[in-house]
Amino acid sequence: MAAPAIAQDTLPPAPYAYKQLEDPAKEKAAQDLMMTLRCLTCQSQSIADSDAPMAGDMRHQVRQRIEAGEDPEAIRAWLIERYGDWVSYEPQVTAMTWPLFAAPIVLLLMAALLLRKRFGRARATGDKS
Repeated sequence: MAAPAIAQDTLPPAPYAYKQLEDPAKEKAAQDLMMTLRCLTCQSQSIADSDAPMAGDMRHQVRQRIEAGEDPEAIRAWLIERYGDWVSYEPQVTAMTWPLFAAPIVLLLMAALLLRKRFGRARATGDKS
């Protein structure tokens, strides 16, 4: 039953997995985009840094689409649609993610109010003596 899973790793790498584009401007655009995309296998590296087969396939897709003239942001959107928001190191604010962006601000405001209240009370008791 595990044969299909093992077979995936025995395939040769995609052509653009380890081969740079001939046009330096296009390769730079591809590298810049690959540095902002997370490897789905390693989870702690960008696809530019990872040697995982999945990262190689993603590098191939990025380079192939850049070579075809596609906009890097369109490629990012396609990868996010395909793999989910987690694939990008630059998350977008959406209806599902806005609480993640708002929570730190709310927590800082609550901490500031609590500290103000505490030190205001301490100052008031210190002034009475």
